[in-house]
Amino acid sequence: MNNDLHARAEQLIARERVEGISEAERDWLTQHLRECGGCTQAAQQTSEAIRALRAINISLPRGLAERTRFRLQMRAQEMREQEPRRGLLWTICGVSWALGIASAPYVWQGVEWIGQRTGAPRLLLQFGFGLWWAIPALFAAAIVVLENLRQANERDGSGGARR
Repeated sequence: MNNDLHARAEQLIARERVEGISEAERDWLTQHLRECGGCTQAAQQTSEAIRALRAINISLPRGLAERTRFRLQMRAQEMREQEPRRGLLWTICGVSWALGIASAPYVWQGVEWIGQRTGAPRLLLQFGFGLWWAIPALFAAAIVVLENLRQANERDGSGGARR
């Protein structure tokens, strides 16, 4: 039980510095630190470590913030330009599936008719019917993959020229 109290105190010490703790937790921690020298020492070491980290001077390259802001704006613009195309793609896929569902009984009758005329096995006919459903999805997936590859090539080409 005693180890649990120390573990809780260490957790609260860390949380207090990062995200804050509730008033009840702060009261409990204060009382525990009055009674426990080990946890008090851990709290002091944590405070010293934070002070030491804040004292470190980290120099950043000039213009880093401006370059970062510029690249974020460019990426946001790129994403805004892609939105309409993706919306159109989703609309086309939705219409395709709706038409597929609406015409499924007629297509199955056609597949059965072909099966009766050709004597093809039922499994082959079912596979053909499933393929009829999958072709729009495969076509849409191919469009998305090709678009992503094109964008990746554009970024690699333009990114290499700037460096």
